[in-house]
Amino acid sequence: MLHKLRSGLTTLGVLFGTSSVIAMLAIGEGASAQAQEQIKNMGSQNVIMRSVKPLEDQNQGSQTTRILSYGLTQEDRERVEVNFPSVGRVVPSRLVTQEARFEDRVITQPRIVATIPDWLTVSGREVSAGRFLTESDMSGAKNVCVLGTEVARDLFLFANPIGKRVKLGADYFDVIGTIEPRMRFDSDAPGAGEETTKELFIPLPTADNWFGNMNMSRRAGSFNAEEVELHELLIGVTNIDDVIGIANASREMLDRFHDDKDWEVVVPLELLAQAEKTKRIFNIVLGSIAGISLLVGGIGIMNVMLATVTERTREIGIRRALGAKRRDIVAQFLVETVVLSVGGGLFGVALGLLIPKIVQWYTDMPTLVTLEAPILAFTISAGIGVLFGIYPAWRASHMDPVDALRHE
Repeated sequence: MLHKLRSGLTTLGVLFGTSSVIAMLAIGEGASAQAQEQIKNMGSQNVIMRSVKPLEDQNQGSQTTRILSYGLTQEDRERVEVNFPSVGRVVPSRLVTQEARFEDRVITQPRIVATIPDWLTVSGREVSAGRFLTESDMSGAKNVCVLGTEVARDLFLFANPIGKRVKLGADYFDVIGTIEPRMRFDSDAPGAGEETTKELFIPLPTADNWFGNMNMSRRAGSFNAEEVELHELLIGVTNIDDVIGIANASREMLDRFHDDKDWEVVVPLELLAQAEKTKRIFNIVLGSIAGISLLVGGIGIMNVMLATVTERTREIGIRRALGAKRRDIVAQFLVETVVLSVGGGLFGVALGLLIPKIVQWYTDMPTLVTLEAPILAFTISAGIGVLFGIYPAWRASHMDPVDALRHE
C-alpha cells in the first residue's frame, strides 16, 4: 500500500496474462466448435456407401458397344436394413445423366440425384425455399424436383424458381423447392465450404419410370452404357459410438458380396475426429502463447519483491532481533506476493470473460468460454505468485540479523 503505483503495475502483468489465456482459449474453442458443427451437418452419425466404377478390362477398349454393370444394389440396401443394428434410416440415391433446361438456359451435366424424403433428415441439409420431396411425391412418382442453389442461379438467375417447370431430358418437372449447399468432403473434393456442383433432386420412383438404371453415352463412334442400381446408400446410425462399427461391417459385407472393388465407404466421423485433434493442438499452441504472458508477469513480481526485500532490510533485521523466526519472514513476503498475483488473477478472469464477448460482437467470430479456462488461468496465476515469490522470501529469511540492523 505504500507503493500503490508499483504494486498496480506489477499486478497488470498477471492481469493481462490471465485474461489472454482465457480469451485465446475461448477464441480457439469457438473456431473449433464451428468447424465441428459444420462436419456434424455433413452427417457425423452417417456411414456413406458409394458405387465406384471398377477398372475396365483393357481387352474391352477396342469394342464399339459396351455395357458395364457395377456398384451397389437394392440387395445391399436390404442387407443393411435387416442385418445391421443401430441403423435408423437407410437412404438410397441414384445419379441420373440428363441435361437440365429452362427456356434458353441449359446445364449440360447437372448432378441429378434420385432419392427419397429421408435423405434431407439424414444428410443434415436445409431447405432454403419451398419444400423437399414427400411420400406423396414418391407414391405418385410425380415429376417434381428440388434445385440446389447453383442450379437455381444458373437457370433462373435472380428470379424465384418455385412453381416453374424445368426440362430434364425429354420430360418436364415442377420445381417445388431449393436447398442450401453443403461442404464438400472426401471424393467430392475441391475447396472446403463449397457446394456440391449443380445439384438437383427428384423422387427415386420417378427416375425409375423415366430414366431406368442405364446411363448411356456416345463418343467417337462408340456407344457406352453403365447400369447402376444405386450410386449411394446413406446410413443414419442412431448411436454415434456405433458409427465406426457399422462402417467396418459395411466394408466386410460389400467385400463378401461384390466380386469387384466397385464400392467405397466414407465416414464423416473420421473427419470429426481429425477436427478434434486439430482443436487440441490449436488450444495447446494458443495456451502456450498466453502462458508466456503469465510467465512475464511472474518475473515482474519476482523483480518487485526482490526490490522490496532490499528496501526493507532494516525492518527484517528488527523483526529477527525481536524474535521472529525465518518461517515468519517467509510467510510475510509470500503473503504479499500471493496478494499481488491473486488480485491480478481475479481482475484478469473478469477481463478474460469480457474480451471474447467484445471479439464476437465486433467481428462475428464465434467464441466459447468453457468452465475450465478461467479456473485454469486463475490457478496458474496464483501458482506463479507462489513460485516466483519463494526466492525473494527465502532470501529475506536468510539475512543475518546483525548485518540487517546495520543497513542504512
